[in-house]
Amino acid sequence: MTQAAHWQKSSFSEGGDGNTCVEVATRADHFHLRESDTPDTELTTTTAPLAHLIRGLKSGIFGV
Repeated sequence: MTQAAHWQKSSFSEGGDGNTCVEVATRADHFHLRESDTPDTELTTTTAPLAHLIRGLKSGIFGV
């Protein structure tokens, strides 16, 4: 049986109960990310690629 994910909102979201939030859940060795306004669409990754993405975003390499 698959365990239900416990989704947590990002502390950088606008707050409240609106649908402008990034949410994350973990299961075993995978991270699941989604936008609260489209909860049926999930991005699933492992630690290394997620860490690489976060480092890239912080460094500005993606121009964000």
